[in-house]
Amino acid sequence: MIKTKGVCHFTIAVTDTQISTAFYTDILGLKLLNANHDRGMVFLDSAGDCIVLIKTNTTISPVRQRDAHHAFHVDSDDFESVVQELKDKEIEILLEDERKDKAVVTGRSVYIPDPDGNVIELVDMYSYAGSSA
Repeated sequence: MIKTKGVCHFTIAVTDTQISTAFYTDILGLKLLNANHDRGMVFLDSAGDCIVLIKTNTTISPVRQRDAHHAFHVDSDDFESVVQELKDKEIEILLEDERKDKAVVTGRSVYIPDPDGNVIELVDMYSYAGSSA
């Protein structure tokens, strides 16, 4: 059996790396590590986790469907201001949710589309059933 040790990065398909870079850095606050727009690759940092934007002609995720999404953790103390900032910047909110009790991941979350319709979840995670505490 292969025993992985974590996630190195995940890749989000985008149709315009410059527009998407602006969204992920200006709206979500990710740090730009390296951008080669001619090659269609952008490397971003989210609190030590690497996210790669890769240019494609069409996105991979079912557009605007919450079941296929990418989730980013936000601090509990910041959650309300995060939601308000999204509203202030007129970012469409697809769903605000709070999962409790027997869910695998519990907490408050808000779902938004990126410029290509890939769904992004910003979550104030209370607990993760798979964590070893």
